[in-house]
Amino acid sequence: MGFFSKLADGIVSEKVPFKRRKRLIIFVALITLLSMTTSTVAWFSINTFAGVDNLDIKISMSAQLKVAMEDYGTDLERYGKVITNEMIDSYLGRFDTSLEDTVLDPVTTTDGTSFTNQRGAEREPNNRSYLEFECYFIATENMWVHLTTESTEQGNDDGTKVTTTSTGPQADVVNCTRVDFSTEANGTAIYEPNKSTPVNGQVTFDLPSGEMQYSDSTRIFHLEQLTPTRVTIRLWVDGEDPQCDDDVQDAQLGVQLGFIGCDENNIPIS
Repeated sequence: MGFFSKLADGIVSEKVPFKRRKRLIIFVALITLLSMTTSTVAWFSINTFAGVDNLDIKISMSAQLKVAMEDYGTDLERYGKVITNEMIDSYLGRFDTSLEDTVLDPVTTTDGTSFTNQRGAEREPNNRSYLEFECYFIATENMWVHLTTESTEQGNDDGTKVTTTSTGPQADVVNCTRVDFSTEANGTAIYEPNKSTPVNGQVTFDLPSGEMQYSDSTRIFHLEQLTPTRVTIRLWVDGEDPQCDDDVQDAQLGVQLGFIGCDENNIPIS
């Protein structure tokens, strides 16, 4: 999948029943920010939509971090801990789309910022390709922001993870998913759950399966004290991944993103 010439669009429209297409729409229920104290080419076939029918992103972060969909300067009262569907839909409105209408088709990238389909044609964000939105992070002190698998509180399960309730071959959807984070100062960091052999020259990182260990590899961007930083977040299914084939269609995908601030020695800031 990922072919969006007029011919391909015609084939898709004719061969994919409306009800089936609706099942492949992505839903993002809520992005919540909580305080934290602590090279085989697979691709999809041309006559089917590629996507997931349930996307749940939850973001937890350290107490010194706040976020908003706009740059409010140093007015900390205008930043918060929650990004709602309505906020993201407002952003997606500039693409004449919404979360409800978002569909992931397999694309690939070398740098995490420009994407192409299997034919090498450039794909645009939020147009039956990959999900992209921007937000602004701010912190009350200098810090490196890391992804973390740690939960905000004991008993919670809100650290970073990519999961699926699908079974069998469909479960491979978690292995061909990518999430990246781009800032002007630090470039792009690509998170690859269950990282295996790199594809298409991508430089990716994974998180430990056991106790969380912070290092330079888990850093995603740096924040200067009271300086709003624009972060572009992208989510896609990589068509170059050997497990990105027709089997993962109709799969359910769950994504949680947990953030924590650390000092220059990668020690969490409490």
